[in-house]
Amino acid sequence: MNNKAMLGNVLLILTAFIWGCAFVAQSVGMDFVGPFTFNGTRCIIGGIVLIIANIVFDAVKKKNGTYKEPSASEKKELLKGGIICGIIIFAASTIQQFGIAQTTVGKAGFISVLYILIVPFLGILLKQKLPKMIWICCALALCGLYLLCMTESFSLSKGDFTVLVSAIAYAIHIIAIDHFAPKVDCVKLSCIQFLIAGAVSVIFMFIFENPDIEKILEAWLPILYAGALSGGVGYTLQTVAQKWTKPSVASLLMSFESVFAVLAGAVLLHQIPSLREIAGCLFMFASIIIIQLPEKKKAGEIK
Repeated sequence: MNNKAMLGNVLLILTAFIWGCAFVAQSVGMDFVGPFTFNGTRCIIGGIVLIIANIVFDAVKKKNGTYKEPSASEKKELLKGGIICGIIIFAASTIQQFGIAQTTVGKAGFISVLYILIVPFLGILLKQKLPKMIWICCALALCGLYLLCMTESFSLSKGDFTVLVSAIAYAIHIIAIDHFAPKVDCVKLSCIQFLIAGAVSVIFMFIFENPDIEKILEAWLPILYAGALSGGVGYTLQTVAQKWTKPSVASLLMSFESVFAVLAGAVLLHQIPSLREIAGCLFMFASIIIIQLPEKKKAGEIK
């Protein structure tokens, strides 16, 4: 594994940590506002943070003489990627919110991260061949996630199916990022996608909800965390890291957010994990270690 691939993996694990802690923020925030309001405000905050980051980064590049004005074609690709990824993020996060409201948190957590298998499946549809090690690690990760999240008998209710649809949307987002990230400025791409997702969420917020500024202010801390860190920082790290990490590996590493969610719940909400949940964490650790071991490449495999 080269240095860039290793850096990409580290950034994705950091992303998983940020997203895992965001489950606490999301849980608290939804006590005050509806899903469109929560997603709209958090995405706009994330977009604003990234606007500031873009200004700073461009200023540093200009000072160092490394700034390069994007061509017309690059600007067009950036706008196209931002709009497409933004709409996908809006759809995935909104569908997930509605699904969580109709099922248990344990089932939702397990079903949501099924994107670790959906991504390789989409790769097969795109006529890509995958190493056997990916499937072994996916199996380990799924075993871990089952032990980590499932506390009752499994059955596919309406809410479960809704969360499954959101997992498919998140898998499509990973594929979309893998397509656009090597072609455009990653921070600008992440900024546009969040502004688009926020704008669409706000439109739906005024149509289907009754936004209350006092309720939004009461939820300022979880919204700020979800917007600035989980959104602005987390998705930017994902976008940057996927320049060096193939989507099937990226999806597996990001699924580790479930482990960090358990740890965050224990520290912040005093929800101490059971032996079953600890066993799930160990399965996840094993899958992440194995996926980073050197592997032999064969003709036709994803590079």
